[in-house]
Amino acid sequence: MIRVRLCPSPTGLLHIGTARAALFNVLFARHNNGEVVFRMEDTDKERSTRESEKDIIDGLKWLGIAWDEGMEIGGPHAPYRQSERNDIYTPYIQKLLDQGNVYHCFCTAEALDEERKQATEDKRPSIYPGTCAKLTSEEVKERLDRSTPSTLRFRVGTKVIQFHDLIRGDVEFDTALIGDIIIAKDIKTPLYHLAVVIDDHEMAVTHVIRGEDHISNTPKQILLIQALGFEIPEYAHLPLILNADKTKMSKRKNKVSLNEYRREGYLPEAIINFLGLLGWNPGTEQEMFTFDELVQQFTIERVQKSGAVFNLEKLQWINAQYIHALSREELMRRTIPFLIDQGYLQSPKGDMIEAPEYIITKSGESIGRDTLAGYIALEQERAKILSEIPPAIAFCFANELMYNPALLSWKETPVDGTRDMLEWANLILKDIPDDSFTATKLEEVLKEAISQKELKNGMVLWPLRIALSGQQNSPGPFEIAQALGKEKTLHRIEHAIALLPLK
Repeated sequence: MIRVRLCPSPTGLLHIGTARAALFNVLFARHNNGEVVFRMEDTDKERSTRESEKDIIDGLKWLGIAWDEGMEIGGPHAPYRQSERNDIYTPYIQKLLDQGNVYHCFCTAEALDEERKQATEDKRPSIYPGTCAKLTSEEVKERLDRSTPSTLRFRVGTKVIQFHDLIRGDVEFDTALIGDIIIAKDIKTPLYHLAVVIDDHEMAVTHVIRGEDHISNTPKQILLIQALGFEIPEYAHLPLILNADKTKMSKRKNKVSLNEYRREGYLPEAIINFLGLLGWNPGTEQEMFTFDELVQQFTIERVQKSGAVFNLEKLQWINAQYIHALSREELMRRTIPFLIDQGYLQSPKGDMIEAPEYIITKSGESIGRDTLAGYIALEQERAKILSEIPPAIAFCFANELMYNPALLSWKETPVDGTRDMLEWANLILKDIPDDSFTATKLEEVLKEAISQKELKNGMVLWPLRIALSGQQNSPGPFEIAQALGKEKTLHRIEHAIALLPLK
């Protein structure tokens, strides 16, 4: 049974890189009928918070990433927070002490800093010089009896560690360049390297799939695995996510928190699609993938070695395709929170997004769900992200539009001609029955009338669009008129006519 693990550190909001690593683990497990374990690696007690933990869990759930065992759902290897597993770690730490693999280090932080500075000046590797490695048992006991502060160091030794990376092939490290490493603060408090090794063993993890920034940790962990007599898992180190300039992705040049993309109105399925292609190549020209399609086609062999560039334009394009494919009802359901946040709709008292027939605008007006869906649909083919929709359809909610009347005139058309065109169009639209007031019918009737009158389309349709939207850039007048409905359409045309000065 293939078993992978999701093991974020709750020291900040869910990072795009963490989300991509979680996705690749899940895709690999699901493709191979394996299992996913989710644990929280909170050994960094100073920086770990429950708020970050909640953000990570909520973000993964929002993306649709599910696990079989671990945080929130439990399982046979509980608890799933490292901070709650000290009783599990202690026997293993004691075993390493008894075997002589680990020793007490009494070096102070100041002494270690001084050693690092000296190593830099001498242009030699900054590794622990083994100061406490040669202490006798009597010397160690004497210092412990005096309650001298200490940490526990693992004897690394000098040899070459080799392992096969499923993405990068054969990798080897000379441990002489590592030096003895601190693996625990005391008998009950392991640090990252030891805790992760014990957890992977206890939770029967078979494959460790993580970012390439962890590749230098692998030889240290293999040494601990060997000392404890565990089975070495398979390793696969994913390529880094890069900025457009090929530097490591950072918040100085890109948004790195999943929350930021969520707040802007990226859809979870679009982010999954995008992240799935970030460092993995399906071997075809296909660009749009559902989660199930990614599971079916994903293989670790097609994960690339080189860094994966985070192309925001590509993410926006993919997101736009998903927005275009939504039903009107689903698009409305997903856009309502943005309309509330941006002040166009009132905050719901109940489940306004799903239930009521009428929705209340910020001004107190009641509009039907179908009307609201029509407003939102005006931008469905234009929007790249959901947060763009509310300001783009703001004119739909206005009681009276405010704009410069000069905008109503098309090219060199005089004011009198513009007024004549609007009055003429208004008379035509009044004769169209309410139940036929659709974009298709409006376009058919108006264009036929324009043709018979031997006018240019712009002479009529430009002022009509400005009258309905108050904007130079907006959807077409027929689509807007259908969304607004006959009564509101005629009112806006009459308002535009009143704005034009008389002869």
